[in-house]
Amino acid sequence: MSSDVQLASVYTEEQKEIRIGVRRRSAGSYVLDASLLVLSFLMLSPFLWIISTSLRLPKDSFSLPPAIFPTDFNFNNYAEVFNRVPFADFIGNSLKISLLIVVGHIFISSMAAFAFSRISFPGRNLIFIIFLAGLMIPGQVTIIPQFILISRLGLIDTHWALILPALINPLGIFMIRQMMMTISSTYDEAAYMDGASRMWVFLKVILPMVFPAIAVTSVMTFIANWNDFFRPLIFLNTFEKMTLPLGMTVLTGTFGSGNLSAILAGVTLSLVVPLLFYIFGQKYLVEGITAGGLKL
Repeated sequence: MSSDVQLASVYTEEQKEIRIGVRRRSAGSYVLDASLLVLSFLMLSPFLWIISTSLRLPKDSFSLPPAIFPTDFNFNNYAEVFNRVPFADFIGNSLKISLLIVVGHIFISSMAAFAFSRISFPGRNLIFIIFLAGLMIPGQVTIIPQFILISRLGLIDTHWALILPALINPLGIFMIRQMMMTISSTYDEAAYMDGASRMWVFLKVILPMVFPAIAVTSVMTFIANWNDFFRPLIFLNTFEKMTLPLGMTVLTGTFGSGNLSAILAGVTLSLVVPLLFYIFGQKYLVEGITAGGLKL
């Protein structure tokens, strides 16, 4: 009987310790959630201000003290964006250029990564290191030889002037190659023993395994070219061929005298497509970036 009482007391003490631990973990989780909520609000506050200002009346954009939320919702600012500039054409141009760059870049980068990770040839690692050295060269340094080459090819004021130089990016090759290095060579050997060709191994065996790295590279490449302002400013002259970042400068008006609410309405609309791409690829970001640093 005494042993039962002792067991009951021990069981009761364990229950108390578990309850105290649960309470402590719950309190800590509440503090963590509150901290993350505050940080999320601070990070999202610029976007909230952009959306809020895009819905204000133009006269309320510079009111003091500034209001967080608009008092009168004015959706005419979004209509003004399409009335003042061919906004749909700008979106189409940016979407066309960015998607073609992503497709070509993934095709070239994945094949180069396969060569650097799965094919043994003399000087492979040295060539790869020299290739990565291109990451240290700013794009502004190479813009003059690019312009000379593009002009001699007769591609000035065409979208190909933006697409062709952007197809090769050492960062994309590096990320895909690093994930391929984590794949065991037994997959290749088994496929070769079954009579598979090198291209079949690349397309059917290795490429599906590195989809997270491809997704991350695709998102990064798309957003970088979607937001690019410098190269379209150099290569494009015709108003109808301009990309979204370049064409939206018309909304600012002469000496920046444009309607701020309409400008931020255009900015809000320009965020929709990159946001969709990010939502599609965000679950692969951590996996792809982590795998990219496992083996060099």
